[in-house]
Amino acid sequence: MKAMQLNQAAAIDTAPLAVAEVDLPQPSPGQVRLKIHTCGVCHTDLHIIEGDLALPRLPTIPGHQVVGIVDAVGEGVARRQPGDRLGVPWLYQTCGQCRYCRTGKENLCENIRFTGLHADGGFAEYMVVDEEFAYPIPAVFSDAEAAPLLCAGVVGYRALRLSRVQPGQRLGLYGFGASAHLVLQVAHHWGCEVFVFTRGEHHRRLARSLGAVWAGAVEDDPGAFMDSSIIFAPAGSLVPLALQRLDRGGTLALGGIHMSPIPEMAYELLWHERTIQSVANSTRQDVLDFLQVAAEAPVKTEIELFPLEQANEALLQLKRSQINGAAVLVIGGI
Repeated sequence: MKAMQLNQAAAIDTAPLAVAEVDLPQPSPGQVRLKIHTCGVCHTDLHIIEGDLALPRLPTIPGHQVVGIVDAVGEGVARRQPGDRLGVPWLYQTCGQCRYCRTGKENLCENIRFTGLHADGGFAEYMVVDEEFAYPIPAVFSDAEAAPLLCAGVVGYRALRLSRVQPGQRLGLYGFGASAHLVLQVAHHWGCEVFVFTRGEHHRRLARSLGAVWAGAVEDDPGAFMDSSIIFAPAGSLVPLALQRLDRGGTLALGGIHMSPIPEMAYELLWHERTIQSVANSTRQDVLDFLQVAAEAPVKTEIELFPLEQANEALLQLKRSQINGAAVLVIGGI
């Protein structure tokens, strides 16, 4: 099968993903094989490819926002069958035995495995995954529309919940890429006032069109304090700036898997019971809950399509903040 394979971590502007012919994966007991239709492109893919995250295996096939059709099943598969349309997110497998798994915190599993990092992901024509870690896609979404929901949406939704924002409150979003444009819609659905802090005017226009009450630069005054905020941009320098705009008792959630160093800051920024909350991965229940909410809202995914062979270009545009919404690879032609 064809895949975009990473053989060595390198800057994305060197086009480190190479077209490769690799063996067709065979499903083990409990696994299904997907014929992949689409795969979203994520900042985490960029961190993997550029070596910001430790790489447990090389070569590897990135991609963890996968939508496809089951074309083969392994022994013992009971819940899925050929023809089912399923999605695969970042969470690829947990042990089910450690103290975190036993207490409902499988996103913190001591033996956790991630799609496109520990196991080959969706920048390919096929992949295999345990049936318990693949999810039916609501019919309201096309394959391309569904792909960003599986990481940008799911992890963004977890960040939204961990920000502790309540319906009708003010929510600040820092950075306006794939996650933020989906989170904004859920928050708007809940009746929140959403304020977006982003550099690009095209991102500000999109934010306003999706229901933001204000969009501007981080240096600008939005005229209000936030009850909760989420930082999606991987820039630690935003933390003290976001705290300056956070109301007493508010929570600042950090939605990325990687962030540059947070600068030293005055304790007064945390005083009055402000909280900084990191967000780590997601659980299977997060996926199920978000897909239900996304279908009910319904959430509209703003997408830009690329053929599989242009994965390097899609990632380069993502790094340069040139994607409006989310980038999605289409496997088999656009």
